[in-house]
Amino acid sequence: MENLAVLDYAAEGKSLARVDGKVVFIEGAVPGDVVDVQLSKNKADWAEGHTVKIHSLSPDRVTPFCQHFGVCGGCQWQMLPYEKQLFYKQKQVNDNLSRIAKIPLPEMSPIIGAAQTREYRNKIEYTFATSRFIPAEAFRKMKAEGVFPQDQPGAGGFHVRGFFDKVVEIDTCHLQAEPTNLIRKAVAKFAVDNHLPFYNVRSHQGWLRNMFIRNSTTGELMVNVILGYEDEENRTRLLNQLLQQFPEITTLLYTINTKKNDSLTDLEPQVYSGKGYITEKLEDFSFVISPKSFFQTNTKQAEKLYQVTRDFAELDGSQVVYDLYCGTGSIGIFVSRLARKVIGVEVIEDAITDAKKNAALNGITHGSFFAGDVIDICDDAFFAEHGRPDVVITDPPRAGMHEKLVKKLLDIAAPTVVYVSCNPATQARDLAMLDEKYKVEKIQPVDMFPHTLHIENVVQLKLKTPL
Repeated sequence: MENLAVLDYAAEGKSLARVDGKVVFIEGAVPGDVVDVQLSKNKADWAEGHTVKIHSLSPDRVTPFCQHFGVCGGCQWQMLPYEKQLFYKQKQVNDNLSRIAKIPLPEMSPIIGAAQTREYRNKIEYTFATSRFIPAEAFRKMKAEGVFPQDQPGAGGFHVRGFFDKVVEIDTCHLQAEPTNLIRKAVAKFAVDNHLPFYNVRSHQGWLRNMFIRNSTTGELMVNVILGYEDEENRTRLLNQLLQQFPEITTLLYTINTKKNDSLTDLEPQVYSGKGYITEKLEDFSFVISPKSFFQTNTKQAEKLYQVTRDFAELDGSQVVYDLYCGTGSIGIFVSRLARKVIGVEVIEDAITDAKKNAALNGITHGSFFAGDVIDICDDAFFAEHGRPDVVITDPPRAGMHEKLVKKLLDIAAPTVVYVSCNPATQARDLAMLDEKYKVEKIQPVDMFPHTLHIENVVQLKLKTPL
């Protein structure tokens, strides 16, 4: 389809055009562009595709600051000024809540943007692989020069969207502060110099596989190197070299993963140097972060997100607060000083272990954390022992809350519910079900991930007054 005028942003970072009543969702375009689109799907009333030619550029466009923009796929909105990103994210929340929930809504508060839009991530996962992704133009040039991709050493960087076996070799990623890029390059160089194989995801063979790097506002730095098999001599040499080359590393770990998938949930990282965890701070609360812990990836914005959550809870010291999907207890602990009691529930047992450590670390004696499914745990006997909730805080994953949990919340009927979401679409679906007993009183979007399509949203719900 040629010469399409791009009108607006749609869901998942795609742009939108209209042709003879048909909606066309487009990747790689900005509202205001005029583009040609190669369609990948073409239905009666909608189509989907990607930009193959830009005839004229939107006046809103800016030059992306990352050399890997458009290839890596990690920061899809770098071509927009940050103010415009915030405009479209706020619009995304509004569109999702109004079109999907279809319930009465209050006026939304202006989105809370990030003061720091680069080097804001406290955790990054790098992948090492035998197959380096090479864009078509670069591939043609290599071929003309007699250079073949299969003859190149492995690559260290990020998975390419749409290619499970290929990795974009990254020179500089701007999402995490140095020495993140220097460490990744040092690890890759060690493998190349010593003729050690990068991991091949097709054959499931190879030594150098993944690496996680976590930093914190306290100045601590954790590195976890994941290897495809044990090679004690080379592993020791690599880890010793990292400690010598990067004295900033306060905790160095390694994990041997012989499985066919990259999940670490059933594996135990081994501490090579340091205490095995790092400590992060939100306000004056401290949190222990172990290698497999979940913690909000943008520390500074997490503080703002939790402040909104605490404000929406409207605590005065008399309430019992239930923190559902509590993870390592961060939200419950953050609001604890204004609550009479905090009860955290989380299905992942390791997270509950961390939550108890974090509560003890912060001197929280009126907080209790339980591993299990909320649907099973929160029965009459549980309420009799711990008290019925005055406030429920729920922070589910992107899939939102299970329908059974929404029904459970309706049964519990706490006076106030604060719903923290990383996916306004599933949040809107859940709000529609909660509308049976609850009214949405406040809405506050928070941008946790500048230059990406992701957005967090906090909603305050109050129990409707019985007629």
